[in-house]
Amino acid sequence: MSETENILTAKVWNLAHVMNNAGVGSGDYVEQVTYLLFLKLDAEREEDGLPSLLPEDCRWARLAALTGRELAQHYARTLETLAAQPGLVGTIYTRARNTIEEPAHLHRLVRMIGAETWSGFGVDVKGAIYESLLERTASDTKSGAGQYFTPRPVIQACVEVVDPKPGQTVCDPACGTAGFLLAAYEHMRHKPEARDRETGRRMREEGFTGYDIVAGVARLAAMNLYLHGLGRADTTPIHRADALLADPGKRWDVILTNPPFGRRQSIQVFTGDGEAETEREDYQRPDFGVTTGNKQLNFVQHIMTVLAPGGVAAVVLPDNVLFEGGTGERIRRRLLDEFECHTLLRLPTGIFYRQGVKANVLFFEARPRRKEPWSEALWVYDLRTNKRFTLKERPLRYADMEEFVGLAKLSDRTKRQETERFKRFTYAELAAREKLDLNLTWLREDGTTDPASLPPPAEIAASIADDLEAALARFRAVAARLG
Repeated sequence: MSETENILTAKVWNLAHVMNNAGVGSGDYVEQVTYLLFLKLDAEREEDGLPSLLPEDCRWARLAALTGRELAQHYARTLETLAAQPGLVGTIYTRARNTIEEPAHLHRLVRMIGAETWSGFGVDVKGAIYESLLERTASDTKSGAGQYFTPRPVIQACVEVVDPKPGQTVCDPACGTAGFLLAAYEHMRHKPEARDRETGRRMREEGFTGYDIVAGVARLAAMNLYLHGLGRADTTPIHRADALLADPGKRWDVILTNPPFGRRQSIQVFTGDGEAETEREDYQRPDFGVTTGNKQLNFVQHIMTVLAPGGVAAVVLPDNVLFEGGTGERIRRRLLDEFECHTLLRLPTGIFYRQGVKANVLFFEARPRRKEPWSEALWVYDLRTNKRFTLKERPLRYADMEEFVGLAKLSDRTKRQETERFKRFTYAELAAREKLDLNLTWLREDGTTDPASLPPPAEIAASIADDLEAALARFRAVAARLG
């Protein structure tokens, strides 16, 4: 971070502590910063001779001139009005409300944002400041925002291996705060092709799409992209929607995503007034080969549908997707037969804000139909066995991923070399495994463990609970077959 970024981030975050003492949580605080910062940026657009995106009574100048209860009341009306607007504005202000009850604290936040000319910092600085706020909010375990935050080294490694290029379209159907989309953009914009003006414009305005079912998260993602100069002022690349409800009809060249974890889900259908109604526990889609309530398996099926011919996907998935029988086995077989499923990264525990998570990254590419299976071999890199990480004391670094990236990014996979942690499994070997189990291991845990390297007790307990859930799912599958 530059000195300017550090100073501004500290200034914005220090006020968060004041708000926290007044009962405003870090997540609510970042949302209020988002609302007010967009108003201020719109005013700066006008100063630069561009048309405002907002109704006249909702603009910054009107708000900044008020104090006390009048300020709080006008701010509440402004949020209600903007929530009904179309496009980018409506996405950012969906279900927006003022959570700062004390007018004096609200006035202080308005003054802080009004004291800076944010458009003068450039997209790199604005974006870095905002992403820093999101990361700090994610680290606040009380806010629960960490569930939408994928570790940055994992994101960077996925992008390096997939290697998206200017001119390609990128989608994240469970985008969270848009970490994958922004990392893809950073990777693409430094390539020579991006220097072409028209290619660069299309990349920024049309190249990225994200979906998230949670209104507050979609808001943060939309603002994050806007501050980085992605999308257009009159439209939003982020859609507040359940990506699994239907085939959108559009296809993307690159899919990068970390779908929400959890074993089963209820489908939420939104009514006209924005309220959610629970209908059923599985998705009835003609393009899905199987019907299941497992949302990670449904995301895999959805990605199979929306991946363009020749497109490539990198998907973060929990262990149960690799070994679950029944529908899981059928989806894995289709993945190996109809797609080129070529790389699996076994991630270590202790790197996610949700403790005890055992996850992997699966890389596969869309191929045209043929009789022979497309997946000649699956290369597996084990970054889990004998690896110990925690969020604070021993965080995962990109340096920990560099060996995997160097081995896996070779476009010519015939030149890959096996190592102690990187092994090749042929299609015949995989097909011979019971239930087409892809939970492949070969390394042994060290017999002696340094107590100082053990995960925190809460993480151990969460890991045990996850293993018990997985075992219970297997027993249920056996009982169903016996029945």
